[in-house]
Amino acid sequence: MENKIIEQARAEGRTLLTEIEAKELLKTAGVSVVETKLAVSREQAIEISQKLGFPVALKIASADVIHKTDAGGVKLGLKTATQVGKAYDDIMKAITKAFPQAKIEGVSVQTMAKPGVEVIIGMSKDAQFGPVLMFGLGGIFVEILKDVAFRIVPLEKRDAAEMVHEIKGFPLLQGYRGSEPVDIVNLENILLKVSEFVEKTPEIKELDLNPIFAYKDGAVAVDARVILEKAA
Repeated sequence: MENKIIEQARAEGRTLLTEIEAKELLKTAGVSVVETKLAVSREQAIEISQKLGFPVALKIASADVIHKTDAGGVKLGLKTATQVGKAYDDIMKAITKAFPQAKIEGVSVQTMAKPGVEVIIGMSKDAQFGPVLMFGLGGIFVEILKDVAFRIVPLEKRDAAEMVHEIKGFPLLQGYRGSEPVDIVNLENILLKVSEFVEKTPEIKELDLNPIFAYKDGAVAVDARVILEKAA
């Protein structure tokens, strides 16, 4: 049976999951994600922020808004209830102006993760080979440097290790000029978990974990995007 999150999206005629849905889906695959809650009002955003603990980030939760940052739908490093309230209002104003027809679920509230080395794990479907996984440096680096490695699903342990080691930015993962090395084995395991997950979930068309903050003792996905295949 399909995952309930996917079933719900299909029932609503959606192919793009919200960030909260995408993170919940990935948690079922064993991927560590930043704790994220949905707020449907200014007051609730403040309440959730206080429970999670400052600083927090707010992001628009709408399947109709893909590039959240460009649309003014992301506010980071909020340290007080006042800042959260203003950020909520600013996000709603920006999104309703830029996307007047968008269905807005609310705003996601998440803890600000400790900075780490940013990497990306993605999946897309090739017409000939099927699901293909990508690994590389994340954040803005993936667009600027295009330093990524690809492998066809399903991955074996050797494939995951090769993907991590063959990118040109690998020295950054090892610890560069005094920076701490990251847990490379953990990154390889995340690749294997995502590979297994997409193999068992053919409803997924595209997947992006960007950025993942990699640390010396683990890694956590800060943002996630999942696009489903159109229902037959």
